Amino acid sequence: MAAAMGAVIRRLHAAAQPPRLTKLALHAPKSVEVEFADGRSFHLSAEFLRVYSPAADSKIRSVGGEKVIFGRRHIGIMSAESIGNYGVRILFDDLHKTGIFTWDYLHHLGSNKFSLMRSYIRTLRKHGLSRDPQRRK
Repeated sequence: MAAAMGAVIRRLHAAAQPPRLTKLALHAPKSVEVEFADGRSFHLSAEFLRVYSPAADSKIRSVGGEKVIFGRRHIGIMSAESIGNYGVRILFDDLHKTGIFTWDYLHHLGSNKFSLMRSYIRTLRKHGLSRDPQRRK
């Protein structure tokens, strides 16, 4: 009985783990392509990755207590640096480079790309902000 229960727990744990990353390709300046062992692949735009960067950032605007990154439609990726065997640090052309995207986080972003982007656009609209950069005077 204990052996059967252990097998069930191992299967549940494996199911909760995102698949192993098998490919990461930088298509600078516009996107990153990631592929996982389960056969799923995702193209993640520079804007999407910048908006959902896991780092704290001084270029975030706090609107009504909500942190909002805006004006990043045309952001580019300058480079990517492997961090151990678990993630990648991406350098964007606004010089943001403090976020480490783990493989698990990239899988999450890819799996939820459309709902996350819709949510981001809704938040911008709610606060009267735009994906486009502000015009300089």
